[in-house]
Amino acid sequence: MKIVVIGGTGLIGSKTVEKLRLQGHEVIAASPASGVNTITGEGLAEVLTGADVVIDVANSPSFEDKAVLEFFQTSGRNLLAAEARAGVKHHVALSVVGTYRLQESGYFRAKAAQEALIKQSGIPYTIVHSTQFFEFLGGIVASAAKEETIHLSPAPIQPIASDDVAAAVADVATAAPVNSTVEIAGPEKASLSALAARYLTEMNDPRKVVSDASARYFGAQLNDQSLVPGPNARIGQIGFETWFASRPVKA
Repeated sequence: MKIVVIGGTGLIGSKTVEKLRLQGHEVIAASPASGVNTITGEGLAEVLTGADVVIDVANSPSFEDKAVLEFFQTSGRNLLAAEARAGVKHHVALSVVGTYRLQESGYFRAKAAQEALIKQSGIPYTIVHSTQFFEFLGGIVASAAKEETIHLSPAPIQPIASDDVAAAVADVATAAPVNSTVEIAGPEKASLSALAARYLTEMNDPRKVVSDASARYFGAQLNDQSLVPGPNARIGQIGFETWFASRPVKA
């Protein structure tokens, strides 16, 4: 099976490529560095020739409202049009648990717009809604930092390791399209503010986390359902302690 992974050199993409290659598939990691650009359309026709499945795990370089919407709409339109011309049989996209519950946020509005394009394309598809990655905890902390304090909601979150995300995406890509959404999540549920505090402690970061129910998450107000999956989610194997112990440490 020929599988093209858009965003194939990023965190999730590179792990997904590796897993699919180990299964014996012909996998192409596509990115601007390899001459494939979904914003300009460069290289799409060539890389999609003969492709059975396309996995889109690319993310916007900017979370600013206008920029992120333009990224997902432009990339989505160009990619899906090229797939239709190439006769791609299955489009797999990675999105976020809670996307439709967090429409106050420009990022989540942009993800909803991306998903709408997929559903309207006529190409068989599967959308994977993932909870937040453990690897994004540092970004969450940075987004909520106010000098020496971190203001975060105590709303529950069920984060997942990137290895578990890649395994799920690879499994979905090699199965039949469901023309619907599937959810994936990690094995442990925790308060967002408490998890951030645990992360900072493990990182020997002295900043204090303030649990604040009014604190916004990338522009959106959270409640007890915002960031957690439904009852039929695929649950990963890697919890926080295992992830933290095995994560690559930058020099």
